[in-house]
Amino acid sequence: MASTRSESTHDRGIRVRAISGSVIGTALEWYDFFLYGTAAALVFNVVFFPTVDPLVGTLLAFGSFAVGFIARPIGAIVFGNYGDRIGRKKVLIITLMIMGISTMLIGMLPGYDSIGIVAPILLTILRFVQGFGLGGEWGGAVLMSLEHGDPKRRGFAASWPQIGVPLGLLLANGALTVMLWITDDEAFLAWGWRVPFLLSAALIAIGLWIRLRVSESPEFEKLAAEGKRVKIPILEVLRNQKRELLIATGSRIGTDVAFYIFVLFVVTYLTQMVGVEQSTATLVVLISAATMVLFIPAFGALSDRVGRRPVYLGGAIGALVWVFAFFPLLETQNLALIITADFVGMLCWAAMYGPLAAFTTELFPANVRYSGASLGYQLSGILGGAFAPIIAVSLYGRFESWVPIAGYVAAMLAITIVSVLVARESSRDTAEVAAAPAEVQ
Repeated sequence: MASTRSESTHDRGIRVRAISGSVIGTALEWYDFFLYGTAAALVFNVVFFPTVDPLVGTLLAFGSFAVGFIARPIGAIVFGNYGDRIGRKKVLIITLMIMGISTMLIGMLPGYDSIGIVAPILLTILRFVQGFGLGGEWGGAVLMSLEHGDPKRRGFAASWPQIGVPLGLLLANGALTVMLWITDDEAFLAWGWRVPFLLSAALIAIGLWIRLRVSESPEFEKLAAEGKRVKIPILEVLRNQKRELLIATGSRIGTDVAFYIFVLFVVTYLTQMVGVEQSTATLVVLISAATMVLFIPAFGALSDRVGRRPVYLGGAIGALVWVFAFFPLLETQNLALIITADFVGMLCWAAMYGPLAAFTTELFPANVRYSGASLGYQLSGILGGAFAPIIAVSLYGRFESWVPIAGYVAAMLAITIVSVLVARESSRDTAEVAAAPAEVQ
């Protein structure tokens, strides 16, 4: 009895370390990624694209933001392959270092006034490197949590790395908000925005120390011991898992679009279209992100009880309806109503994002899971979030109305709803079914 209790305590300790390492590392990588997005909305149109109209400059800044999404599927293919071949842990250490170094270099990059056209070119290259690193991050972090976790609570275990998104957003917006508060406009444009980027070096060092202490995924170690790894996992996915890949991609498109409208475009809309102060706009996003840290694992746990699909569909339908109330509430310029608009929108997003990790990874067998889940997740980033801010700004510039933007978001959410409806419910699968390997090559 004592031995069993000791083993159980030991197993819990391993799970806690694995989940903690995934959460902290993922939060730091999303901090890097969102720091760029928020800076693109606030300062990059001035620092790196100063010779054009402000709205056009914002479009160009968001264009460089989109480059990171284009790089993410490439990173998913490269790092997914290695994650299925050499292990989840090793790949996650590499992706963390790539993100941290590229973010720090952005903070050191001279502006357009100093080096001319070279500045936005280098900015875009570093953004590509950021996206490349992030492309391999999500799948590995989720799998480390899911494969270390309780087989009966896979939704809850896999949802923890998902809070890295709001945590990273919270850290990024928090850092920029502090700099906005302690500097005037001139100082913020000159050097204030750079401080959060340079802080990435210290944060990544902390994340690296934590990840080095986490053990490898037990499911990967079992596959390696039994010789069940495939030679080229991505080819196995493209050959035998095409339906699952389409579902993984389609199910996240609307989720991604809704997210970037609620947390990124909302800053542009409030500051440039409604006339709200920058610090107020970022504060609204901070409040929403902070509360989602609690709701994402709650929805992940709920998906273990009632199923992945009902929770996911509830969030998607809720977001589709709410987006038509979202913009009118923003235009009231009433802080309480603006916070309500963003909070409810993000709550609907959390209902999708909480079960998404388990929903997506359970589509694929264990020995191609890193490749399949990562590629599906990152492909949807290109089709969804990459161009969502650009499309939103363009639609407003063309029609000077929020209605086409809401219609665009609703259409993308409809794709998500259809994708989830055609997927099978996997929450009741046994651990053996969920881990069934693909054919070994």
